[in-house]
Amino acid sequence: MTVPFRRIAKATSWFLFGAGIGFLGLYFWGVDRWLQGEFGRLVWKEPTRVYARPLELRVGSPMTDAQLRSELAASEYREGGRGPGSYSVSGDRFTVHTRPFADIDRAQPKQLAEVRVAGGRVQSLRSAGGGAIEALRIDPARIATFYGSSREERRLLRLGEVPPELLATLQAVEDRGFKHHRGVDLLGIFRALWANVRAGEVRQGGSTITQQLVRNLYLTRAQTLSRKLKEAAYALVIEARFDKGRILEAYINQVYLGQQGAQSVHGLGAGAEFWFGKDVDQLSTAQGALLIGLIRGPSYLDPRRHPDRATERRDRVLDTLVETEVIEQAVADAAKRESLGVTARGRLSSNRHPGFMQLVHRQLQDDYPPESLNGAGLTVLTTLAPSIQAQSERTLEKELAGLKAKPDVSLQAAIVVTDTEDGTIEALVGGRGETTSSFNRALDARRQVGSLLKPFVYLLALAQPDRYSLAHRVDDAPLMVRVSGGKTWSPENSDRTSHGKVTLLQALIHSYNQATVRVGLDIGVDRLSRLIQVLIGVDAPAHPSLMLGAIDLSPLQIAQLYQFLATRGQIQPLQAVRGVLDADGQALKRYVRAPPDADPGDALATRLVTWALQEAAESGTSSSLQRDGFGPWHPAGKTGTSDDSRDSWFAGYTGSRLGVVWVGDDANRPTGLYGSTGALRLWSAMMRPTPGKVLSRSEDSFEWSWVAEDEWVRTDPQCPGAQSYPFVPGYAPFESRGCTLARLRDWFDFGDD
Repeated sequence: MTVPFRRIAKATSWFLFGAGIGFLGLYFWGVDRWLQGEFGRLVWKEPTRVYARPLELRVGSPMTDAQLRSELAASEYREGGRGPGSYSVSGDRFTVHTRPFADIDRAQPKQLAEVRVAGGRVQSLRSAGGGAIEALRIDPARIATFYGSSREERRLLRLGEVPPELLATLQAVEDRGFKHHRGVDLLGIFRALWANVRAGEVRQGGSTITQQLVRNLYLTRAQTLSRKLKEAAYALVIEARFDKGRILEAYINQVYLGQQGAQSVHGLGAGAEFWFGKDVDQLSTAQGALLIGLIRGPSYLDPRRHPDRATERRDRVLDTLVETEVIEQAVADAAKRESLGVTARGRLSSNRHPGFMQLVHRQLQDDYPPESLNGAGLTVLTTLAPSIQAQSERTLEKELAGLKAKPDVSLQAAIVVTDTEDGTIEALVGGRGETTSSFNRALDARRQVGSLLKPFVYLLALAQPDRYSLAHRVDDAPLMVRVSGGKTWSPENSDRTSHGKVTLLQALIHSYNQATVRVGLDIGVDRLSRLIQVLIGVDAPAHPSLMLGAIDLSPLQIAQLYQFLATRGQIQPLQAVRGVLDADGQALKRYVRAPPDADPGDALATRLVTWALQEAAESGTSSSLQRDGFGPWHPAGKTGTSDDSRDSWFAGYTGSRLGVVWVGDDANRPTGLYGSTGALRLWSAMMRPTPGKVLSRSEDSFEWSWVAEDEWVRTDPQCPGAQSYPFVPGYAPFESRGCTLARLRDWFDFGDD
């Protein structure tokens, strides 16, 4: 009985051993087949990042100290720091160390330059060597991110893009035997165990870089035997199938390094940007030590919340680098004396300016549907100017709260600001307290525009210089206009007064309705309708009331209309996107292009209207701008008020910046505000800190002539009521009438006996 039992037991043992070997063989075969596919096809979805426009500084560019600081802060520049992404200030001189960045036209290198800002302008630009430079471009602020299915922040790096010292630090701290083991390092486990026993706390881990990578990619962090065995098996297979470089590159792009809200930060590239606002090749030894040290526990060691813990961890890493002869003791000692050098907050942004970003999405959707942008690793370059956007947002909230409207009204507002030189949208605010789900009034609110269309009535008239000029007189008197259905329409002036014979200039700057309608009927309201169609693509019914603004338009559409005036007749589509770059920084699409030259007749007519609107800002409906200090900039602008004061508008521009403001109530209730008491106040507060370039008041392309007060003739400047007007060359009055005889008659007129 004993012998057969032993034989059975022995046979059973061999059977179980063979079965175990077979099972392990099948298990490893299955794992091998699966990992060859999974790890072999390993790719990451890198988020698409959205940036504001880069700030370009040139000598003479409008710029204030506060505006430059605002731009630098938006781009996460550190005052008093060192290296790229930092600046310092001494008096009116800024020393700025820019970061390198990819732009639509070419890659921009990092620069160290001195910028002197005084008197609202850039006074000088000098390189680090002291020589004058033509321009300085500061890398743009990141304003939004389009993630894929998972909100993982990642900036992919190739192995060769990581500095050797940082790679050496990673291996010294996380896996000293990485170059020699085959996935599992038994010697490393015992070494870590001994170090932890000696320290009385956990200071080293026994997992290899390959095991950590496996855990992050395919397994949970559960502390179970089955998970640890799987981790070891997967690591062994990966090491057998893939080279060390491939494994290390995967690790540096996958390792978890922090969290901001719902966004997790993965990889050394994103970690360096999130914690230090730098690329990995710009990190100091101390910063590199901290970055690698954070792998142990980014939340527990968070240097923004727990600087003492982070400092202790960094110093331990530096000691490890000395121990493993990566750096010398003197270097470590110097690094320990440095501050942690982290930024005040992470450079991540899901959506800083939701109103503006809605427009970005709309302008991209034809070329890039959302599913093709999310997680695609692209770079979207927008036109947003951070300092102008911030000023617009602050103004809307502050000034709207100070307006005195009717008590049952809940005021809202919208703002659009454009660059008149290239048609880019510098700022857009869709309402107070706007969020991603808010109704965007700048884009979608269609409200009656009131007198904002009057300049275009006069534009069409002035485009016929043989019939009209600013000095021509028109009757501002009651009139009756037959409209459809056999009805009649009798427009009234806002002051309920008719003003008799007035010049076109007077009619425009004082916004007289009756004179405007007479001019519009003469030139044809259908021409105004066609002009609106050409400029903004809106079908405007050719009803006589159109001349007084009986049409619903959005603030963005008004900005597009007034861009035609501000650019002297160029048809320039407004753009919120400059271009799109691929993952390698190469241009895929350009959106901002030079507009076609303006028609010469349009250029002269628009400039005449601009001159008249400058007069309106000096002595007409928007003359409060003079009290607000805008005199030196000579702005041009027009107020607008709809029926019953439901909508308050102002559209105005300087030599380089156009702003459109709407104020009203979402329920369309009367507000009690006019264009001059509502929207104009917001425009003034918004533009005052950054008005841009001066808008010229004189034009060489005009013919200037003094015209008599009561007759279409030239006269002398000293004659009573004489006024100087600009004319299209060749169309000024030919006849002249002096006032010498009239003066003599006045001198010897002793009255009636």
